[in-house]
Parts: sequence; C-alpha cells; structure tokens
Amino acid sequence: MFEIFQFDFMQRAFGAGIAIAIIAPTIGIFLVVRRFSLISDTLAHVSLAGVAVAALTGTNAILTAMITTVLAAFGIERLRFSRNIFGESVLAIFLSGSLALSSILFGLSRGRAVGLSSILFGSITTVSPGDVRLIVTLAIIVTVIILALYPKLFAVAFDEEVAQVNGLPVQLLNTVIMILAAMSVALAIRIVGALLIGALMVMPVVAALQWKLSFQKSLWLAIAFSLLAVLSGLFISYYWDLASGGTIVLVALLTFTFSLVMNRR
Repeated sequence: MFEIFQFDFMQRAFGAGIAIAIIAPTIGIFLVVRRFSLISDTLAHVSLAGVAVAALTGTNAILTAMITTVLAAFGIERLRFSRNIFGESVLAIFLSGSLALSSILFGLSRGRAVGLSSILFGSITTVSPGDVRLIVTLAIIVTVIILALYPKLFAVAFDEEVAQVNGLPVQLLNTVIMILAAMSVALAIRIVGALLIGALMVMPVVAALQWKLSFQKSLWLAIAFSLLAVLSGLFISYYWDLASGGTIVLVALLTFTFSLVMNRR
C-alpha cells in the first residue's frame, strides 16, 4: 500500500495536499460563520483568469492566480463595504466577469500547453517541486497571520457591529480574511482544482459544525476532516486512477453526510 511514496510526484502531492488541507478549513470557518461561503467559489472562478494569464504569458500559474484572486478580493470587499451593491450581486459580477475573461484568454493562448482539465479538477501529476515549495511557504505565512490575528478575526466573524463598537478595524480585518481566502484558493489549484477548492474550504467546516462544539474545537475538527479527505482522496485517486480533486471533495462530502446523520441522531 505504501509503495505509493516511492514516486516523487506522489511525495510532492502529499506535501502540498497536507498544507492545503490545513489552511483551507482554517480560512473557511471564518467564511462559513459569516455566511460568506460563496466567496470561495467566486474567488476560485476568478483564479481561472489568473491561470489563463499564465498560459498566455508562460508564467507560474499559482503566482498569477494568487495575484488575480487577491486583487479580486480587494475589489469584492471594497464594493461590499460601500453598500452600493448587494453582496451577492458583487459575487455574481466577479464570477461571471472572470469566467468571460478566462474564456477569451484561454482562446488567445491556443496552441500552448494549458492542461485545462487538471486546472479545473486537480491533478496530482502536475505538482512540481517549485509548486510544493511555494505552496508550503505561503501556507506557513497564512497560518502565522491567522494565529497573530485570531482573536480579532474571531470577533469580526461573529459580530461586525460589536467588533466595530469595541474599536476593531472591521474593514481591514475583513479585507485580511478575503486576501487569505484568495491565497488559499490559488494554492489549491494543482491538487483540488479551481472548480472544487470552494468545496474543500466549506464542507469540512460545515461537517465539524454539526457536532455543536466550541469555535476552536470546531476548527480543529474541520482540519481533521480536511486532512482525512485530502489524504484518503490522494490514495484513492492514485490506486483507482481518478481525478484527485473530485475524489477529495467526494470524501469531504461523505464526512459531512456522516456528521449530519450523527447530529440528527
């Protein structure tokens, strides 16, 4: 069973996958509690535009996707905070606009090696040593920022008005959460795929919340569910020759279903 680790590409996939499995629910729990779950899907679609830019210019797909999603996160939060446009309308604008831009850019990059299927649904064979170093480095940065700002992010996630009354920079903290979510989305493209990363950020968190624990315990349980989904998903996808992203998300869906059934009991 463990002969899987004799292959370099699987070692890289597991290294990157563990990093993603930790940061995705860590960011996702703040989005779910604030009822911003769809932001992860919107940013995932925006990341496609960054990948299309990489295909057109020959640059690193993760870096361009991260830059694109971070810029989009700034725009979404600015428009949302201005209250001139409803929050869901902002998400719809960015989602549809990014897909339109992606289709044009991918069309312009015709003839270049894009690997669109692996970008959309994830592929363990596309993870390069440089990708692993980049993913792990940025994952550490994201984790450090969350640990440093955890009490403030916790306060803003549960009640923005109370946090603002207590003197917290609510808009700045919201922007930080959005940027961290954008970075997490970009990092997970190689393993989970652009269309499925939103599910990995949300499903383990929702599954953990079914057990009605404290916020901190729910976070740890969400990380455990996420690690279970990623690790078992990589094993299954390798031995059954399946898409890694789809397999990981299906395992996450099973953990949610199990948690939901146990909660109803």
